[in-house]
Amino acid sequence: MLRETFATRYVTPLREGGSLPGIVEADDLGTYVMKFTGAGQGRKSLVAEVICGELARRLGLRVPELVLMRLDPVIGRSEPDQEVQELLKASGGLNLGMDFLPGSLGFDPLAYAVSATEAGRVVWFDALVNNVDRSWRNPNLLVWHGDLWLIDHGAALIWHHNWPTAAASAVRPYDASDHALAPFGPDLAAAAADLAPLVTGELLGSVLADVPDAWLDGEPGFDTADAVRDAYVTALSARARAVSGNITLGAPSQDRPSRAPGWLTGRPPHRTSGAAR
Repeated sequence: MLRETFATRYVTPLREGGSLPGIVEADDLGTYVMKFTGAGQGRKSLVAEVICGELARRLGLRVPELVLMRLDPVIGRSEPDQEVQELLKASGGLNLGMDFLPGSLGFDPLAYAVSATEAGRVVWFDALVNNVDRSWRNPNLLVWHGDLWLIDHGAALIWHHNWPTAAASAVRPYDASDHALAPFGPDLAAAAADLAPLVTGELLGSVLADVPDAWLDGEPGFDTADAVRDAYVTALSARARAVSGNITLGAPSQDRPSRAPGWLTGRPPHRTSGAAR
């Protein structure tokens, strides 16, 4: 289970994020990027953060530590920014914290090289969770101590906003042509061979155990939080079996800001081979 902390001081907002996350200090003396249940995206964004972040970690990808953070809404009384004050007041109780990586840099494909192996693993993972928010427009990648770190998965698992579409999402194609790591020739076949066998029901069950009941209770169409967990396990298990042959790498959008070495251009889209090949 994710460990729990208590927010003791709100430091500053991060206005780059649409949900207005903030840097906070906690009673464990750590500093975190806090994401709030009272933000416009609601608790499902936090559910996606936990599922994707902890699944990525179990698959060997780097994700800053996630913690559950309790917030007393009284902390918002001294905030001079009205928008921040209202967000804090609306987010009393359990929220999500992501370990703040001091000195980290936003990923730049022209300044940081990624191996085909690592690029393939990240692209395959993003295809698994239907992550639409890792393009060159908004990489959601950090470089810290020379390593690549994955952040911000709140927009993934888009099908959980409309559960009747979850079954069909298992075979939905994933277009990685604009993915931030497309320039590095992702080795998707190797990633599929390594990662797909790891995505078992047991592994997914351990990931879903990290999601608090409070964020799952009351989901329309489900009687209990455990029933919602089972639905996530079913959807992601089916996706893991089908995704390897449904990733497209083609020419990126013409409005890309720059061309990194190895960027795919002038090639027709193609399906990647499955893990069995």
